[in-house]
Amino acid sequence: MTDMARVMQGVIPYLSIDGAAKAIAFYEKAFAAKNLGDMKTEDGKHIMHCQLEINGGALMLSDAAIDPSGGQKPSSSYTMQLVTREGDMWWKRAVAAGCKVVAPLEMQFWGDRYGRLSDPFGISWALLEPGPGR
Repeated sequence: MTDMARVMQGVIPYLSIDGAAKAIAFYEKAFAAKNLGDMKTEDGKHIMHCQLEINGGALMLSDAAIDPSGGQKPSSSYTMQLVTREGDMWWKRAVAAGCKVVAPLEMQFWGDRYGRLSDPFGISWALLEPGPGR
């Protein structure tokens, strides 16, 4: 069972995505996301809000179409970083689901394994596997 108080701590990313329902399904497949609840617009066409749990942390998202400011484009100014001790498992699952490799998952000079991915919605993801003793 999810400890909601733990999941709702710290900084929680909130994404506005064209095709939020497809993104939710993709994140369930690629990152073993658990859908903790979502709300649709009255007509059922758009996701107004969804909360996912990925590897113990929260990710919230909604459809960009309901944003009154107009169309949204993914920003290149941020990266969703996933920290896990099971890097190969997470990496292989994400790539098999459709993430594109931007930088391979490999040992870095600072002592951790690190790699970068891009998902089909234009979101940048990094996977970090802490090195021994970290």
